[in-house]
Amino acid sequence: MNTQPTTQVSTSRRVVGMTCGHCESAIRTEVGAIDGVTDVHVDLTTGQVNVTSTHPISEEQLADAIHEAGYQLAS
Repeated sequence: MNTQPTTQVSTSRRVVGMTCGHCESAIRTEVGAIDGVTDVHVDLTTGQVNVTSTHPISEEQLADAIHEAGYQLAS
């Protein structure tokens, strides 16, 4: 049995265009589907999306998931 603790990696990025609960849900669903993601927190007020994962998520993976939800990462 492996008793080593699981490493958690946090990533925070700003997303453009989120305005409502539907936006939040769409982002949470698409980003949450990325392999290794364990938690997604969306803050509509600041436009921040905070992702916790078991390994680093590439910028491309995150941008693709955000785009699939209908939004884009801020430059």
